[in-house]
Amino acid sequence: MLASLIAGLATTEAVQMLRRIRQLAITYLIAGIAVACGAGFLIGAAFMTVARYYGHISAAIGFGIGFFVLAGIIILIDKISAGAQVRKTKVRRSSEARSIGIAAAVAAVPLLLRNRTALGALAGPLLAVLAFKVFQENSRKRIPGADKS
Repeated sequence: MLASLIAGLATTEAVQMLRRIRQLAITYLIAGIAVACGAGFLIGAAFMTVARYYGHISAAIGFGIGFFVLAGIIILIDKISAGAQVRKTKVRRSSEARSIGIAAAVAAVPLLLRNRTALGALAGPLLAVLAFKVFQENSRKRIPGADKS
C-alpha cells in the first residue's frame, strides 16, 4: 500500500513537472519571438537613421561588418566558456569516480575482513601498490644543489 502511494505521488509529481516545463517552454518561446521582433524594429530604425547621414550603401556595409564582428565575438566567448566547461566536467567526473571507488572499498572492507583467504588475496595487490608508490617517490629527478641547506 505504501509503495503504491509513493509511486502515485512520483507519477503525479512527474506529470506536474512536465506540464510546468511545457508551460515555461511556450512562455519563453513567445517572449523570445517578441524580443526578436523588438530587436528587428530597433535595428531597422538604427539603419534608417545611419542611412540618412551616411547613405544606404555605407550604412548596409557598416551594419554587415558590425554583425560579422558581433558573431565573431559570440563564437570566441563560446569557445572560451566551452573549454572552461570541459575542465569543470573533467574535475567533477574525477571526483565522482573517486567517491564511488572509496564507497565501494568501504563497503567491501567488512566482507574482506571476515574471510582470511580474501585478506591474503588482497595483501598482494596492496603491497604492489605500496611498492609502486615508493618507487615513484624515489625515482623522481633530483635537482643538483636542491638538497643543500
